[in-house]
This record gives sequence, structure tokens and C-alpha cells, in this order.
Amino acid sequence: MRIVGTVLAAIAAVIGVAVVAAVITVQFYTHDLPDHEKLATYEPPLATRVYAGDGRLLAEYATEKRAFVPIDLMPEALIRAFVSAEDKNFFTHPGIDVTGIVRAALTNLTNLGTDRRPVGASTITQQVAKNFLLTNEVSLQRKIREAILAFRISNAFSKERILELYLNQIYLGRGAYGVAAAAVAYFDKSLNELSLSECAFLAALPKAPNNYDPERHAEAAQARRDWVLRRMLEDGVITSAEAEHAAAGPIEVRSRRETETVRADFFAEEVRREIVQRYHDQGLYEGGLVVHSTIDPRLQILADRTLRAGLETYDRRHGWRGPVGRLGGDTATPWQQRLAALAPPPGLGEHELAVVLKVDAKAAQIGLKSGETGTIPFEQMSWARPTVGERRVGEAPRGANQVLKVNDVIVVERVGKGFALRQIPLVDGALLALDPHTGRVLAMAGGYDYARSEFNRATQALRQPGSAFKPIVYLAALEAGFTPASIILDAPVTFSQGPGLPAWSPSNYAERFYGPTTLRVGLEQSRNVMTVRLANSIGMQRVADAARRLGVFDDMPQHLANALGAGETTLLRLTAAYGSLVNGGHGLQPSLIDRIQDRYGRTVYRHDPRPCPECRAFEWANQAVPTIEDQRPAVTDPHSAYQIVSMLEGVVQRGTGKAVKAIDKPIAGKTGTSNDSKDTWFIGFAPDLVVGVFVGFDEPKSLGSRETGGAVAAPIFRDFMAEALADAPATPFRIPPGILLVRVNAQTGQPADGSGENIILEAFKPGTEPGATADARDTDPSTGSDAPLPRGGTGGLY
Repeated sequence: MRIVGTVLAAIAAVIGVAVVAAVITVQFYTHDLPDHEKLATYEPPLATRVYAGDGRLLAEYATEKRAFVPIDLMPEALIRAFVSAEDKNFFTHPGIDVTGIVRAALTNLTNLGTDRRPVGASTITQQVAKNFLLTNEVSLQRKIREAILAFRISNAFSKERILELYLNQIYLGRGAYGVAAAAVAYFDKSLNELSLSECAFLAALPKAPNNYDPERHAEAAQARRDWVLRRMLEDGVITSAEAEHAAAGPIEVRSRRETETVRADFFAEEVRREIVQRYHDQGLYEGGLVVHSTIDPRLQILADRTLRAGLETYDRRHGWRGPVGRLGGDTATPWQQRLAALAPPPGLGEHELAVVLKVDAKAAQIGLKSGETGTIPFEQMSWARPTVGERRVGEAPRGANQVLKVNDVIVVERVGKGFALRQIPLVDGALLALDPHTGRVLAMAGGYDYARSEFNRATQALRQPGSAFKPIVYLAALEAGFTPASIILDAPVTFSQGPGLPAWSPSNYAERFYGPTTLRVGLEQSRNVMTVRLANSIGMQRVADAARRLGVFDDMPQHLANALGAGETTLLRLTAAYGSLVNGGHGLQPSLIDRIQDRYGRTVYRHDPRPCPECRAFEWANQAVPTIEDQRPAVTDPHSAYQIVSMLEGVVQRGTGKAVKAIDKPIAGKTGTSNDSKDTWFIGFAPDLVVGVFVGFDEPKSLGSRETGGAVAAPIFRDFMAEALADAPATPFRIPPGILLVRVNAQTGQPADGSGENIILEAFKPGTEPGATADARDTDPSTGSDAPLPRGGTGGLY
């Protein structure tokens, strides 16, 4: 009995010591534990997604690519797969699994002396404690703290909340955090679309996601998936038939479908900057914002393609600069390997690198990186005149062997079943399309290739608009009482520029003078001297004020040279100003974002803040169409705006923009060319679409003696508009109420009877029309009245 008593006392003492030690240990490790209660309000970092106007994905920004999905929206098969794979007793243990710990300890003792990896026994709750509140430090101290926190978390939160945190937080490879992001990364599916096999595969990833990537380790991935299925079968959550069917096939990985994404690098970068400005980096990369952008994917693709083609067309006019390199290296090595080792030049885009294998007068045989061979006929390289100096080109080649040599590395484009010789242009430019009524930017091509240069020439390049600024001068004159038929003298004139400065004598592009000329003809033919005389007559203060109201400049210096576009502005600002002309004189604030929602779906920003409760009706019940107040500020009167629109339509019909006339639909616009042709522009519009094009070298230098806005930028505008409006009706420009259309001679501005080549309907404000016979006025055919016919408005646009 004494022995038994001694043993029992010893046991009690040991237990007491153990209890005391446990209490001391718990107190030691809990005095500075993180507060587990913050998990109740935890918001994981979520990816911000930017969507195009048609709902397709444009861009994603994230430090951890994650989409949060509530537990009640996750498929049951996915939840059961993770529980079976990671913590089979999850729903019954108090945060730690004592049975699992004992089993892991015995297994590790058995494996002593072998090179097998130690088995762990962390529960899902412990992983939540580690991932959210602790570090990945490998130490006994961290494991103790982890276990204590697991107890606390299990007592404080439901099993569903713990699972929700876990499944949305864990890293599963391919940059995906959480099961929703992983489902997209591996299978391009939402969670509710996953099969049992795919659920089991995702549950196989937490231990070592990079080791089970199906594309790099197919056998290991499939074996691990099958192991999860066996665990699920053992746990009784699936049947043997379901397990067998799920394990029958390989793991099929699918990348995100290109039809669901849009590429618009320059536009996306502008959106990114705006979000950072509003919500800072944390809001962008962790806020889980849903950004609805304004971009129209069809127009964006067209803008990129048209701008690239236009820049290449200009570049080919200025000759062939030679191959991008020569294929060197060991000639014993096949040319395919030597070509594949070459890095593509910046700006290659969809073009391809090729090496010349054989060449004669008629054609060149080429090889591509893929090993494919093809032929470039001489007709597809006849443009390649050699460059002579910086601005001259030599004689046209007479054969392919005068252009290329064997082993030349060149840029080619697929044309039909063959190839064409190309070169990456040195010139650059931009194309911008926006809605003139809302300011929504529909397309933005900020340069030839984003990979070559991220500088956005639509929003960041400050360049001289040249004659593209002249409509602002003429608008100021119309506001001051001039009419399109007013006469200005086109004759030599000299202006003093101030003490100590030489006198300035502006001249026209053709170095000729044309005498008394109407404002319309002066704008249509882009007469410099007339424009300066007009600006001097009304005062540059009026011009500067008009430029400020339309947003071209904030504070334009009042120098006469600025009437000819000597100031610097951006393509975005100038295009928006033209939009204010065609929309009836309303201020236009360009926008790239329609709406932003936070992670909970609440709208936190709208570009159009006007309230419209009636717009939220769920169904049609014969209710009245909602009436929304037009809050756009007036930047000019609608009559003056329409007069400029009519004059700019004449630029296309009879003036410097005749290259655009081929569209054969109502189009208006203006060319622009700065001194020495360093900057070339065409800004124009249809009634519901305004487009601006700029072309120039990044380091300003002349584009060439005959390279004007009409020759360089206008063809790009024409090609874009022709395709953009191909299926649109030929909508005429809207005429505000009160405008009087009087038949006049376009050259003289005098009233005219009948019709003829120079007879047009000129727009006059009431009381400014010239005295004319009844026949010279547009009459109402329904009444035969001789009264001037005001053209109807559009119910609010004006």
C-alpha cells in the first residue's frame, strides 16, 4: 500500500507539475497574442477588376489575385474535398485535433532514421490562425501560439465562418489566392461550374501548389487528385461510382478565353492612374473594386489597327532603313535555332521576325521562328527605296535582290497566303474616339505599341495643334458678331511683336494671298493670314476665353501666333473641344470610368451623378420615359456651335480635309500642321462620334516637306471612321432651332438663286442673314412658304 501510495503521489505530483507548467506556458504565450476577434471584420485583399463597356475583362490589379466568395455560395463538393484532404475531423474538434496529433507523432517516430518528410497535424483552424494572425516561422513557440489561437477562434466563430476565411485566403498556385481565383486560373470557371474532379484537384493544392501544377507535373497532380477522391470516399461524402468517374480522366487546364478579355494597354494604364488618384495604391491592389470603364472593344481594336497601319504607311513613304540585323553564329547550327535565339525588337506586335534564306530579282524565300518557310514577292517590297540622309529617299528598287540579302533578319507581315516586308516605324502618334454627348472615351490608342513605349501620346504629349486650333478662333469671331459669309482680307500684313523683337509677317502654306475672302473659305482652305487678321480684329482675349471655355487651354498667352496653334495642348483636350462644337455648345468632361463599385457591390463613384429613380424600374408598365435634367454647362451658344460645324463640314467637302470625303457620310473636321510639319493632326466628327488623330516624332522634328495633317493624319481618321460608321445610317448634323439656312455662293457669301457647284445653304443667326430674294432662301416644301425655315432641334441636345 505504501508503494501504491508513493506511486500515486508521484503521479499526482507529475500531473500537478504538468498542470502548473501548462498554466505557466499558456500564460507566457498568451500575454501578447494577436486579437482573434478582428477576424470578425477581416477584409482580405481582393483584386480590382476593370471591365470594358460590353462587360469583358480589361485589366486586373492585385498584390494577391483573389475574389471573395461567401461560404454559402460555394459548392458542397468543394467544401467536402478540402475538409477530407486537410482536416477530416474539422466539424467535430475544438480547434486542434488531438487524435491527429497522436497519429502524426507515431508516424514521425516510425519514420525516424529515414529521409521521409515529417507529417504535420495542423487543422484548418490552426492554418487560419497562422495565415491571418501569425507568421510562417518554424518553431515550437509558434505551434503553441497557433494551438491556443485555434482554441479561441473555434470558440468565437462558427465552423462555416472559419471555412469561409480559409477557403478565400489560401494560396493555390498560379498567382491565385482563394478557391474562386484558383478556379479561374486553372479551369477558367466560376465555382458553381466546377466538376467533382476539379474540386478534388483544388483541394490537393494547399500542401505544395507548385509541385502539382498539371501542365508541369501532370502525373503528380493526377495522383494527388486521386488521393483526395479516396479520402472523400473513405469519409463517405461521395460514392464509389462518383469517385471512379471523377478519377477517370486527366486534369484538363484551360486558360482564360480571349473572347472574354479586351486588350487596351494605354487606356487601362490611364484607368489605373485615375483609380490610384482616387483610392491610392491600397485601394487599387487590395480594395476589390469593380470598375466599369467606357471603352468600346470594337472601336478599340479598330483604333489600334488603323493607327499602326497609318504610321507604317507614312514610314514606308520615307524609305527602307535596312534589316533589323544579320543572322550570325555558328553556321553549323540550324537557322531555326539561331533565329529563335534572337530577342524580338520593341514594337514588333503582331508582325514576325524572319531570316532571308534565298533571294533573287523576283522574290525572297524566308524562314520564321516556328520553322515555317514562305515567300515575299517583289511586289510586297517594291516600296523599299533606300534612305539617303534624314529626309531623302533613293530610287525605287528594280528587284528583290536590291533590297535584301541572304541572312538578313527582317520584319514581315502575313498577307493572304504570303508575306510582305515591313519595318517598325520611327514615327509615333495617337488616336482617340469619344462620345460627344457624354464625354465617354470609346477608344484610345496612345502609340504604335505599348511594349515599345508606355508614353501615352493621347493624354501626355503636349504638342502644337497648328491649324486644328483655328475653329476656336472662328468660333470667337462668330460669338463677336461675324457670320460665315463675313469678308476678311487675305493679303500681306505685318505685326509688331514688341520692343526689341522683330516684326512678324505671317504667310499662307502655299505662299500666296487670295484677297477678300469669306470666313467659311478661310477656314475650309486653312488660310493663316486671314486667321491672324481675324484674331487681331476681335482681340486675342476673346480667342483665349473661347479656348479656356472649351478646355483646350487653361490660360492661353494672348500672342497672335497662338491663333495659328502655336500653343501646346493634348489630343484629349482638343478632341473634347471639338465634341463641344458638335453637341450644341455643351461643356464636355472626358471620362474613362462610368461607375465604380466596392467589394460589397455598393456604387462609390458615378461619372454621371444625376439622380433618376424612374430609371430603376424592373419592368415596363407603360410608364413615361424618364426625364433627366441636362446639367452640362454651356461653353458657347448653339447657333455659333452649329455654324462652326457647318464650316467644318465644308473643310471635308471642299477644303484641306478632302481625303476624308470618301467616307460619303456627314463628316466634319479640320486638319492641323505645325511649323516645319513637326506635328500633324486631324480632328473630326460625325453627329455622334468625335475622333482625333495626332502623328509626330516623340523628339519633334519635321515629318517631311509635304507631310501635312491632310496627308498624314486625315487618312488614318478616314480609315477609322469608314469602318466605325460602316453600319450606321447617314445621320445629318442636328440643327438648333432658330438657325436660318440661306442659299449663297460659297466663295463670295452673296445670296444666290438656283443651284450650282458653289451654291450652298449657309447658316445664319436670326437677324444676321443677308438681304436676299425669296428664291434664295430655303423654303418649307409642305407649305411653299418663303419664310426662312428653322431646322428642328433634337429634344434636348441643344
